[in-house]
Amino acid sequence: AIIMDGNGRWGIKNNGSRNSGHKEGLNTIEQIIEEILFSLEKGLDVKISSFGSFIVCDKGGRIGRNPKTGEEVPIEPRRVLVFRPSQVLKDRVKNS
Repeated sequence: AIIMDGNGRWGIKNNGSRNSGHKEGLNTIEQIIEEILFSLEKGLDVKISSFGSFIVCDKGGRIGRNPKTGEEVPIEPRRVLVFRPSQVLKDRVKNS
């Protein structure tokens, strides 16, 4: 669960119920995620400042090898998603 307003002050202050802050926060997060997914589905890269970048990469087909049998196996071309954390995020994780 995403709790944007742990004590309900936002909801009450904005003439809503105690839980309206939770609902508003959840709706906002869901809208942001939908926009990110929409962009990624179109093949666009997404950068979130101080967090990182989601990059869509097209990988070409190649010949792989079954590690158990050594048999060569064709690997189809595919689209993959790569996440590259920002230096800010790396530093925060390192120093936590």
